[in-house]
Amino acid sequence: MQSLIETIAKALVEDPDQVAVRLVEEKGDEMIVELKVSERDMGKVIGKQGRIAKALRTVVKAAATKQNKKVTVEIVS
Repeated sequence: MQSLIETIAKALVEDPDQVAVRLVEEKGDEMIVELKVSERDMGKVIGKQGRIAKALRTVVKAAATKQNKKVTVEIVS
């Protein structure tokens, strides 16, 4: 799941070396994953009115559902 998030995020930003994905917590079938990007790329990951962030979370949720998991993606600067 982390590699999926990282691949999508690196495609969106100008500075892909600053993208970091970290597993924060995992309890059974639930996971919390933290996505960290540079300050200047934050707008590109979030998008207008959060549309890109919502799309990213939707794709991850669909992939997680196939594995019978629940994934929460947190975007931090």
